[in-house]
Amino acid sequence: MHTDTKSFDVLGNIAIVKFSKDVNLRSKKQFANKILKENKAIKTILEKKEKVKGRLRKLSTGFIAGEKTREVLYRENNCVFRFNTDETYFSPRLSNERKEIAGKIKKGEIVLVMFAGVAPYSIVIAKNSKAKKVFSNEINREANKYAELNIKLNKVKDKIELINGDIKRIAPKINQKFDVIVMPRPQLKETFLAEAFKLSRKGTRIYYYDFCSTDEADSVIKKIGQEAKKFRKSIKILNVKKAGEIAPYKIRIRVDFQIL
Repeated sequence: MHTDTKSFDVLGNIAIVKFSKDVNLRSKKQFANKILKENKAIKTILEKKEKVKGRLRKLSTGFIAGEKTREVLYRENNCVFRFNTDETYFSPRLSNERKEIAGKIKKGEIVLVMFAGVAPYSIVIAKNSKAKKVFSNEINREANKYAELNIKLNKVKDKIELINGDIKRIAPKINQKFDVIVMPRPQLKETFLAEAFKLSRKGTRIYYYDFCSTDEADSVIKKIGQEAKKFRKSIKILNVKKAGEIAPYKIRIRVDFQIL
């Protein structure tokens, strides 16, 4: 039996497995029970049905074994997160990224996190940096409910402000320019850099995530340059980093740049 072990994610008490198409239910259950037996902290095995889709980034899973739940309690970077695997997007693989970004925030800075989901970036930054304030924006209503809960669980209510809704509609109404903008974008054609540029000023640092094939990093940098020109912004690229493999020859890339 083949399982794509690369796509085997553990989220707190839940393991999500991606099986290849030729695996039958009996083999899936055998494999699931083996995981349960070998990992006492894991209580539920779910199967990943299809790719994460759309702006709400919802996952579709099927129940295989263990306790029948999709509610997760997950810990990372001195923080705790509660969420539902099928209603909200959460990537445990970005744990080091969140920690790294938090380490780049300077004392007293005001930060905006776009595509914030259940608020992992926002909370890790609030708890592990001396940021003055973190504004957390997300379009998915279900994710926003969990974000609110997670802010309470992590006792960072005084440091985080939730701005719920579509950033395209909300950006023009925000009377604030940010020191730092974090953009862990979903896989969409839209860059949302127009909104980031609107909310930035001279000196703003932007941490922009995109997806490309392993040899296409230059095209992402070129795209950022073209958007900057369009909005009459001068920028300086600070760093380009491979932030994880998402499929064979396909990577998540992070481009750090500053408005001059």
